[in-house]
Amino acid sequence: MKCENLDVWKRSCRLSVEVYRNFADCRDFGFKDQITRSSLSIGSNIAEGMEKESDKEKMRFIEIAKGSAAELITQVYIGIEIEYINKKDGLIWTKELNEILKMLTGLKKNYIGETK
Repeated sequence: MKCENLDVWKRSCRLSVEVYRNFADCRDFGFKDQITRSSLSIGSNIAEGMEKESDKEKMRFIEIAKGSAAELITQVYIGIEIEYINKKDGLIWTKELNEILKMLTGLKKNYIGETK
C-alpha cells in the first residue's frame, strides 16, 4: 500500500505543515528544530515503512511514527506553557495527534492480522 493512500499519512503531513508554518518566524532555533523534526518524522516514517517488503519492517516504522507523535505531543504542551504555541491551536494539535496515534495502532493491527 502506498503512503499517499493512507489517511493517517495525509493527516500527519497536514499537521507537519501547520507546525512548520507556526514556527516559521521563531528565533528559538533549538526548540523550532526539535518540534519541526518530530512533526516531519511522523509522516516520513509512515512513508518509509509502507515501502518495506516485510510486515515486520512495516510495523517497526509504524512504531517509530508513534514515538514521534508522542514526542510531538510533549513538545506541543511545553510550547503552550512557554507561550510559543497558542493554547487553542496546541489543544487542536494534541487532539489530532491522539487521533493519529489511534490510526497508527489500527494500521499496525492490520499488519499483525495479516502475518497470522
